[in-house]
Amino acid sequence: MFDPREKIALFIDGANLYATSKALGFDIDYKRLLQEFKSTSYLLRAFYYTALIEDQEYSSIRPLIDWLDYNGYKVVTKATKEFFDSTGRRKIKANMDIELAVDAMEMAEHIDHMVLFSGDGDFRRLVEAVQRKGKKVSVISTLQTQPPMIADDLRRQADHFVDLATLQSRIGRDPAERLARMAERDAQRRQHAPDDEDFEES
Repeated sequence: MFDPREKIALFIDGANLYATSKALGFDIDYKRLLQEFKSTSYLLRAFYYTALIEDQEYSSIRPLIDWLDYNGYKVVTKATKEFFDSTGRRKIKANMDIELAVDAMEMAEHIDHMVLFSGDGDFRRLVEAVQRKGKKVSVISTLQTQPPMIADDLRRQADHFVDLATLQSRIGRDPAERLARMAERDAQRRQHAPDDEDFEES
């Protein structure tokens, strides 16, 4: 499916890929992901798209974004929009579709093959437009969940569909590594936690 002579670009819908890998029960190792595609083709660019909550002092995604930025990914972020629906409930809107589509159309003339990590059916027209430029498009998502994480019309439009589950052994994070990191974080938290004697009863 991937030709070593092909120039490829990865377009990763961050929120969608996160939800898909979680549904399959594993974490993505982004270093291994990059190596996987570098070993099969000429990887020209890897884009990662995610929305960030503005004015949030700490975001759990910030360390990942910083790591990606320094390790071969082009990270594209946008602040989330906050609004209230008709019932007065606070809602947060975070959509990176336009940013991804614009970059994909601009990159299309420089690549042979586009690899889209998303199951979002809204991308069907983008895939079709890139194909009209004579480029191949592979879509990576999964059919292993109930319901499937990929929209049927997107899967039909793609030249190739790759089930994320089949890549788990090559791009998944080692569970032992995750447990070690969690233990390390817990130890750091305990180290910085105040002792009981620091508190006085009132």
